[in-house]
Amino acid sequence: MACSSHKENPIKIETFPVTSPVILDTSYIKEYVADLHAVKNVEIRARVYGEIKKIHIDEGQAVKQGQLLFSIEDYSYREELSKANSNLKNAVAEAKSAELDLVNAKTLLEKNIVSSTEVARAEAKLEALNAKIEEARSLVSNASLKLSFTQIKAPFDGLIDRIPLKMGSLVNEGTLLTTISDNNEVFAYFNVSENEYLNFVTHAKQQAEKREVSLLLANSAEHPYKGKIETIEGEFDKATGNISFRARFPNPDKILKHGASGKVLLKTNLNKVMIIPQKSTFDIQDKTFVFLVDQNNEVKLQNIKTKLRLPHLFVLESGLSPKDRIVYEGLQRVREGDKIIPEPTSIDLYSANSINN
Repeated sequence: MACSSHKENPIKIETFPVTSPVILDTSYIKEYVADLHAVKNVEIRARVYGEIKKIHIDEGQAVKQGQLLFSIEDYSYREELSKANSNLKNAVAEAKSAELDLVNAKTLLEKNIVSSTEVARAEAKLEALNAKIEEARSLVSNASLKLSFTQIKAPFDGLIDRIPLKMGSLVNEGTLLTTISDNNEVFAYFNVSENEYLNFVTHAKQQAEKREVSLLLANSAEHPYKGKIETIEGEFDKATGNISFRARFPNPDKILKHGASGKVLLKTNLNKVMIIPQKSTFDIQDKTFVFLVDQNNEVKLQNIKTKLRLPHLFVLESGLSPKDRIVYEGLQRVREGDKIIPEPTSIDLYSANSINN
């Protein structure tokens, strides 16, 4: 009929899963690339000039404190010590003779045979010879010290590194002979951002165990012994904005070596934080948004701020409350202003809870 009305097709309202932010206690583990250094690592250098007479150890060998490592030709140093001892003996003999002269001069002065000038001259001579004795003793001590430097010994228990020179090589004062490392404990140095540093020191005040860390080795195996953060550098690196942490790890099995690398695993506890799924968010021009569902089931754009990314989840800083409802997934099919049929869905907390284990 001509007067019949034309019926429009009704707008189809889709069903979307919705969820709400969850408040919980959790933790997360952050990995930091670390450089490993033996707690004791010392370069062994020659302290005198000469030829390497003998090498008593081999590369990679474990040595004890005081063990002989290198011998440098000592003939010239023995000669120097012998000469210094002879000079000392001569100086002592001259001083004794001068002492007798002084006694005689004083006796003659009492008999008015010599003047007081002769006594003063004898005293001055003895004083000069005593000074000569002190100088000779200093030369003996110096020669003895140089001779001792020809026998190079281990300063502590440790492992010998590469030995670049061979027997017969000529060395000067300061020539590198080898390096010795005590690997019973190692330092792990790693860099942390300013934000992570602030989070660490805030929680560390509340939890003493917060300083405990783990170490992941280059083969992805975890070091069997826990370490502890001991020190934090005094200032941030202006170029990177990071600050350096140092952790100490026990190494009784000597697995860790000086110069190796690894990853420090730092666990941070989070108390009463609000989380939402990452897949419920999207970015527009460096800002993060969610689709907020109001009381009329209408979708609205909501800007949020996140402060931490967990596996599949975001820790919220602001923008939502636990009572709010947001579109859980299917964001590409919804637009601001759309009406939806909400289907309540729980957040998968497995990711958040598994971080605690």
